[in-house]
Amino acid sequence: MPHSSPGAPAWQPSLLAIACGLLSCGVLVAIWEVAGSNPANPVTQVLPPPSQFLPVLFESDFRVGLGSQSASIYQSVTVTLIRVSLGMAIAFVGSIACGLLISLSKWSELFILPILGLMAPIAPIAWVPLALVVFGVSNLTAVFIVFMGVFFTLTIATVAEIKRLPDNLLMTAQNLGGGSFNRWRWVIIPAVLPGVFTLLRLNFIAAWMAVLAAEMTGLRDGLGTVVMTGRNLFNSNLILLGICIIGITGFAVDRLLLFIQRKFFWWQV
Repeated sequence: MPHSSPGAPAWQPSLLAIACGLLSCGVLVAIWEVAGSNPANPVTQVLPPPSQFLPVLFESDFRVGLGSQSASIYQSVTVTLIRVSLGMAIAFVGSIACGLLISLSKWSELFILPILGLMAPIAPIAWVPLALVVFGVSNLTAVFIVFMGVFFTLTIATVAEIKRLPDNLLMTAQNLGGGSFNRWRWVIIPAVLPGVFTLLRLNFIAAWMAVLAAEMTGLRDGLGTVVMTGRNLFNSNLILLGICIIGITGFAVDRLLLFIQRKFFWWQV
């Protein structure tokens, strides 16, 4: 853990981390620009430098696609974020509810946890064909894939968080007159929320990749479709533009989840 001088403001370590992050990204972009600007480099034809593909965004009036099928970059980002947010929110609430119900009975753990353990390792992209058959080309397909990608892991984590609660914590709540409902509402659920939300954030990358895979394989809009449009048009500039936006947006959402975790789920039991 970095140490700051006694008189240093509290925000200095954060500014240092931001500055180092921006510097490392700047160095990477500079290396990419220099390597891609060399006409003798055959890779330039496939991976053009940033100065070549970034203007595409402005020249296209921030729109991607052909004719009536075109959509703005902002719409693509918004659609993908909505799909991921809905899938993760439903999985978060559902996993806590299911985890609590499973923990009520030892028999539930014995019979249901093995099923969850069997389903959890299945890659989200494996659900794409089934989702397309059941839901068709719709937003439900993407939401379902995100949900399936994180629900089972979060449910197992909820059960594990409940089992690791100290016995003295539950006994104290009981001795203070808390009934069964109040113990669950004011003690158990708040105790497991930080751990489950932390795992939700760690699973965001899997959910992000899952929804992008769904958009690339069957849906007609979203950031994944931007990349596939570039592929269909043999436009490497558009492909790289989509990849960069995917990376930046994913990083921004991860930072937002980290902020929520520290702001609203700061306690640990």
